[in-house]
Amino acid sequence: MSGGFLKYLAIGAAGFLGALARYLITGMTRSVAGSAFPWGTLVVNISGSFLLGLMYAATAQRAIIDPQWRLVIAVGFIGSYTTFSTFSLETFKLLEAGNWPAATGNILGSLIVSLAAVYSGIALGRLV
Repeated sequence: MSGGFLKYLAIGAAGFLGALARYLITGMTRSVAGSAFPWGTLVVNISGSFLLGLMYAATAQRAIIDPQWRLVIAVGFIGSYTTFSTFSLETFKLLEAGNWPAATGNILGSLIVSLAAVYSGIALGRLV
């Protein structure tokens, strides 16, 4: 991929797909698990962290994907798919409502399990 405009267009298109995937997965998770706890955001944060770790490990030192396309995937798709800003707002709302156990669970789940997911993605990516 060459040229600035084409790169920006590709990042935007990937961002559209990532946002759509986020919306669909969050909605499906909410329909299964309910909305008392932000399970959809947690699932997206963990899976997005895994995908980013996998892509990083699988492509950082190998030329299996052109660096321009790595940028499109990481910034466009995964960048719009993961939702840490939503995580922050939802955690704030839980705290504001006095639901400290759910807020604590959301913080620990999003941070610790996402870090473990990045580690797992990197470990798997290094095997590829």
